[in-house]
Amino acid sequence: MKEKIIALTFLAAAGYGIAKPNKQVEHLNSYAVLPAGHNLPFSEAVRVNDMVYLSGQIGIQPGTTQLVKGGITGESKQTMENIQASLEAHGLSMQNIVKCTIMLADISEWPKFNTVYTKYFSKPYPARSAFATSGLALDARVEVECMAAIPR
Repeated sequence: MKEKIIALTFLAAAGYGIAKPNKQVEHLNSYAVLPAGHNLPFSEAVRVNDMVYLSGQIGIQPGTTQLVKGGITGESKQTMENIQASLEAHGLSMQNIVKCTIMLADISEWPKFNTVYTKYFSKPYPARSAFATSGLALDARVEVECMAAIPR
């Protein structure tokens, strides 16, 4: 019995089985893309330890909630520019991106999106997933959500 108590005390002292609050969570809002003082129910990004999770970006003109013209190609370019602006506002770049999730209003527009997307990255590319949706905010053609690693 004495050995069990000693073992449990050791494990507790080592931090096993004890939930520790994460004090490394920071909600980031630069207003590099969205209008200053917007009332939307999300953060532009959230930093957790050495990762930054960007909210999905669509092809809006910075400072507004208006989609750019040009269909999938125009929106794809603006979406990627918005991601780049958001990252740069937080001291990061496209090279820090490790994963993207692509949401398309019409999966047949994938080749046009991909042509734009590949201009913003070089090999090795980030991990990526894609799927078609039945609708995106503001009737956008594309939304891209990314995760970026903060360099040590």
